[in-house]
Amino acid sequence: MDASQSNARLRADAGVPTSGVIHVRTRLTADFTVISNAVAQRRGSAVTIGVAAYISSLPDGSPVSIAALCEHFSEGEILISRALRELEAAGYLERRRERTPTGQVRTRTYFYDVPGGDDPAHPPEPPKPRRARTAAQEPPRRDTVLAPGLEEPPSPAPVLADAAPEAVAVLTALRRVDPRLVLSAREAARLAPAVAEWLEAGVGPREITELLTVRLPDRFRARPASVLAFRLRETPLPVPPPAPLPPDAGRPVVLPFQTCDGCERAFRAEEPGHCRNCRDRLIEEHLRAAG
Repeated sequence: MDASQSNARLRADAGVPTSGVIHVRTRLTADFTVISNAVAQRRGSAVTIGVAAYISSLPDGSPVSIAALCEHFSEGEILISRALRELEAAGYLERRRERTPTGQVRTRTYFYDVPGGDDPAHPPEPPKPRRARTAAQEPPRRDTVLAPGLEEPPSPAPVLADAAPEAVAVLTALRRVDPRLVLSAREAARLAPAVAEWLEAGVGPREITELLTVRLPDRFRARPASVLAFRLRETPLPVPPPAPLPPDAGRPVVLPFQTCDGCERAFRAEEPGHCRNCRDRLIEEHLRAAG
């Protein structure tokens, strides 16, 4: 009974956080991948981070095409292709078209742990000395209040009056085929340049209308302008007809082989892109997602 007892609470361990995640670290000696925090903690799509981590864990020579990634992930081609484009825009992924000694064109994919890292094919040049900037050459900071009259001008919105009349006529006539395709003036002005490009390529208004209205989903989850913009952007322009050969010309010109960005299958075209099967799959995937 002489022993003193205390009802005070024990002091918490200063090294253990009171909230949030608590890591249970295990030292790995095999089957692990080192990923920078810039990739693992990247804001945005979780699919992009997962694709980057998966590509980092693969050995050299593993296929990383859209078809190969779709076999591993449960996401569709649209989300996988969007993730690859985000990694390519951020500098982590680079796709090059290289010609093999046999004359075939192959698409080689380079993945960098750090954007702008060392290129195995082209070693980096020694850094050049940087010159000190003067106060007049320093760009204005975002948090700096500019003087009156020096505000940054906002980007001008597209104006319907500046669009091509033929393209606007095609867009406004779409509601006659499908009453749901009612576009505002701003949406028509935004889509008119793409339609004008199709008209300049030799595609008639009837063909453009059929392209934009065939096999539309029963219900739209977004504005109809988004579906029309996707079809105008993802459908490649037709190859212009070849010029007539003179009587004394030799054999006709043969289009070069290109490697499809989706399935890496060879097809003949003037410029790189997707083959016909991959283009159809992308359109169907988008229509299913929009529906």
